[in-house]
Amino acid sequence: MKAIRYDEFGAADVLGFGEIAEPVPGPGEVRVRVVTVGVNPLDHKRRHGWMEAFYPTTFPAVPGLEFAGVVDTLGEGATGFAPGDEVFGWTRTGAYAEYAIAGDIVHKPAGLSFEAAATLPVAGETTERVLGLLGLKSGETLLLHGAAGAVGQVAVQLAVARGATVIGTASPANHDFLRALGAVPVAYGQGLADRVRSAAPHGVDAVFDAAGHDTLPVSVELRGGTTDRIVTIAAQDAAEYGVVFSGGGTPSEVVRTWLAEHGRLAAEGRLVVPVARTFALADAAEAQELSEAGHVRGKLILTV
Repeated sequence: MKAIRYDEFGAADVLGFGEIAEPVPGPGEVRVRVVTVGVNPLDHKRRHGWMEAFYPTTFPAVPGLEFAGVVDTLGEGATGFAPGDEVFGWTRTGAYAEYAIAGDIVHKPAGLSFEAAATLPVAGETTERVLGLLGLKSGETLLLHGAAGAVGQVAVQLAVARGATVIGTASPANHDFLRALGAVPVAYGQGLADRVRSAAPHGVDAVFDAAGHDTLPVSVELRGGTTDRIVTIAAQDAAEYGVVFSGGGTPSEVVRTWLAEHGRLAAEGRLVVPVARTFALADAAEAQELSEAGHVRGKLILTV
């Protein structure tokens, strides 16, 4: 099968496109034919070797966490799915490939496109996990760094749905977009603390950092000097500030529940992640370079 693989850590040019062996489903496993793949910042961070403490790499490695596709083959004893079922979720063997062994998956709603389905798994699980760690409640104010990214957009929508006020940091070009999602946008950069205080005069109850670029000192300042109720998914220096870094660990049954709920909301038009750009699988290196450069509004998708 055709796939993207890499045999060493490095820049995007370590990614190669070619033929590798198709994965064979073991007992209880489901193999899927991948149709679309979500490109995530974690993909390039793992390619660089920056996430080994959380996600150890075995070479050769196939990138990709989330996908939408069609069930192809069932391993012995696998239940709940049949060949031809349209599904979305996570893979165990890497999604940048024609076929993959599924991880946590659910049936894709008929009214949800493959492109839209592939935008949901990582951003949805990450958002639910972090909002849970923060204990965000109705009536509270959440400061969200990186609000215009794929995770940030989902976080805005789900936090607003919980009844929270969301102060979202983003470049001015994304402010109207964030207002349409229900956030109060503020520009990042010098003077951020004063702009947040102006937007949230009664203070910030919790901070969700999905940006990771010099965000923690100002977050601690805005929380009155405490690291309580600050969670980052992006700042590599979290431990230096005593801030919680969250990188996963959600039980499979919970992940599948969230997937099904987010798929339903998306099919109903109540949860939306715009697709910023699509790429052919062979152009995965270009997609990762764009992701790594930052400032992408919405989701980058590979089509297989």
